[in-house]
Amino acid sequence: MAQNTVSEQEHREKRRKKRRNSQIGAYLLLLLLLAVVGAAIVFGVKYASQPGRVPGVGQGEPGESKGDEIDDLFASEPPIELESEPTETIPESTPEEKFEAMIQDRIAAMPLEDRVAGLFIVTPESITGVQTATKAGEGTKEALDKYPVGGVIYFTKNIKNKEQLAEMIENTALYAKYPLFLGVDEEGGTVSRLAESKLVDKAASAQEIGKSGDANQAYQAGATIGAYLKEFGFNLDFAPVADVANVDGSVVAKRSYGEDATAVTPFVLSMMQGLEDQGITACVKHFPGIGSTKEDTHDGLAVIDRTAEELRACEFTVFKAAIDAGADMIMVTHAAVPSLTGDNTPSTMSEAVVTDILREELGFEGVIITDAMNMAAISDYHDADEAVIFALKAGCDMILMPDDFEKAYNSVLQAVQENVISEERINDALRRIYRIKLAGQLQN
Repeated sequence: MAQNTVSEQEHREKRRKKRRNSQIGAYLLLLLLLAVVGAAIVFGVKYASQPGRVPGVGQGEPGESKGDEIDDLFASEPPIELESEPTETIPESTPEEKFEAMIQDRIAAMPLEDRVAGLFIVTPESITGVQTATKAGEGTKEALDKYPVGGVIYFTKNIKNKEQLAEMIENTALYAKYPLFLGVDEEGGTVSRLAESKLVDKAASAQEIGKSGDANQAYQAGATIGAYLKEFGFNLDFAPVADVANVDGSVVAKRSYGEDATAVTPFVLSMMQGLEDQGITACVKHFPGIGSTKEDTHDGLAVIDRTAEELRACEFTVFKAAIDAGADMIMVTHAAVPSLTGDNTPSTMSEAVVTDILREELGFEGVIITDAMNMAAISDYHDADEAVIFALKAGCDMILMPDDFEKAYNSVLQAVQENVISEERINDALRRIYRIKLAGQLQN
């Protein structure tokens, strides 16, 4: 029994040794395999790093890899062009569009108070409070800062000598916050403010030039007047007169080129061109025509008794020709025309005359300005604050010489603030005004 036990123990010991030897052998075999794999990896890396060899691809010419061959293959093929979505091209703005945008930006930057003031052309006395203005100093500077009006008009009483006039106008322009119209009535003949002051030789009257039958004389008169106005610093002339003096004793007999619209037209266009060639804006006047009346709106109500058909066949044709020739500004008279309005409403206050006929029927796109609002034809019947509202509602863009500037200005400002007159109406007028004032900045 004891012998059998020893024998069994020896047998177990032999089996343990056998298992241990088998495990050792397996470990050695695994280590050997790992060594072989590691050697293969090292060999492969060294082989791949040799110049001109790409493992797994093969060899080309000496020093050239298969990668180079593949690159050459792709390079020899024409490039594949992918279709792309068409890009939208935004057209460049035209010079006119840029010009309009510049004007719009300028108006948008102006306070409402300044925009309203910009609708007025006034005498220097009406904003400075002096009796007679012959120089522009601190008083003018303060006045233009408070009321940046659209323009200033000068008369004989403002003119002393050449140096004084040039300095006054230059300083006025320098003091202004915005570009100014610097205007004067210089028609030639009896209405010549600078000639009356003995600063220049007086040009022949329209009547004298018309009788010559030579429209070139009207051009020369316009060019001569324009040249000396420019020299003194003016940029606006309330001329030429486009009225047809077709009744005996016409209120504008000496200021008109004649009695027939066909004959008058070339003289009006020639003088207008003469002024504009010198850089002076011409204001054609007095729509719809006052040549058929003997009454003077300076003194009171004037009535034109012509029919609408007669006006369209005669007076309107002269103004239409001026419009077609590029007139920038037209002045409307205070005379009443019952055949157009149905009553004795002054033309400056009539929507039928200003908007329906001048703006829409005749197609005028420039600045429409009133005649002087301090004339008796207006001031005898309307206060300054009332008159200016009527004129703007009728379609006028600018107000010339209200009887009381501050009263008229405050009236318009209040009307806009209370939406009696729309702000867009003010902006629309200013756009026309600035197309003239900034015309030199339109680049073709």
